[in-house]
Parts: sequence; structure tokens; C-alpha cells
Amino acid sequence: MKITVFGASGRTGTQVVRQACEEGHEVTAVVRDPARLAFADPRLRVVRAELDDAGAIAAAVAGRDAAISALGPRGRGPTTVCSDGVAAIMTAMRAHGVRRLVVVSNSGMHVDGEDGAFTRHLVKPLLMRVLAHGYADMRRMEDLVMASELDWTVVRPPMLTNGPRTGAARMAFGRNLRGGRTVSRADLADRILYLLTDGYAMWAPVAVAA
Repeated sequence: MKITVFGASGRTGTQVVRQACEEGHEVTAVVRDPARLAFADPRLRVVRAELDDAGAIAAAVAGRDAAISALGPRGRGPTTVCSDGVAAIMTAMRAHGVRRLVVVSNSGMHVDGEDGAFTRHLVKPLLMRVLAHGYADMRRMEDLVMASELDWTVVRPPMLTNGPRTGAARMAFGRNLRGGRTVSRADLADRILYLLTDGYAMWAPVAVAA
């Protein structure tokens, strides 16, 4: 596939780019600072673009089969990086007829029956207070994506670690994963690339955890 990855120089984005190239995909990595992407491959093209540069984003998306957003907030202050960034990505996708979109969100702001009592009543309420701004931005992003006509998948990981790729991460469609407290960025990237071509994952939120 021909894939464009946004947030490609972040710790999750770098894993997505590296694994996608290893799997033989043709990858366009969109970054603000190319020097932060310490990875090179014959299948990789690096594009420098700000999220408010509509022309650069459109050029990065044109002719691609799919787009992946690994955008995420930095720090705990007010932010719109995820919602504004994905809105710009979707505008470019519509303009160029690209339909497949996978975005990384989080499971911490979602509570359901799969969460144990400790997680439901203590852990997640605490996370929602501490990470309120980032969660609000990701919630807006999810709302925009889910209201779109695109072939979308929202991936919801818990706390991310720098562990190895095991290929054993669990997934749950439309619900949280019981006991799913962490997942490595490498395993998250592995599941993102799997879900990219999984027809059952379209129009669904998918929890991913170790």
C-alpha cells in the first residue's frame, strides 16, 4: 500500500513508519522537523509540513491509499493538535479521493463494563483530571472522524511503553479490554498496520492492549 503517516517523528509514529517500510509499504512520513526522524529506507519519503499548511498536507496525501494519524499532544496544557490536525488531514483526503483513515486515540477516557471497579472508579477518573486537555482534544478528534464519511478506524491504546514488538497485543472492537493497562508502541504500530487492511475494522473504535 501507499501510506501517509502524520506524527511520523513521534515515538509511535516512528514505529509505524519503520514497520510499514519493513512490510514493503510505500510510506510518506509527514513531520515538522525531518531531523527528528532518525530512520531511512528506500520505500520512505519524508515531507516537512505544518498542520496548518493545507497545500503541503494535500500534496502528502495525493495518490495515497491510506492515511494514519499518530498525532498526540505534548505536555498537559490546552491543545488542539489532534482535532485540528485530523480535520486538515480529512479535508486533504476528501480533495484527493483517499478514503482509508486510521487515527490513534486513547482508552483512558472511555469507561465501560470491561473496566474493573478499581479502574472504573479510581484510575480513569484520575487520568481524566490529570490529562483533561489532551483527552478533550482527542475526544473532539474522535467525534470528527466518526461523523465523517471516510473509511475510518479509531485505535484506542492504554498507557504506552517502549517495550519490544511481540505481535501478541489483544484487540477488542467497540469496547475496552479487561486488564488492558499497557501496550508497547511497537505492538501498537503492529496492530495499526494490521487494522489498516482489515475490513472488519472500518467504522469502529478498536481497543489495543497487551
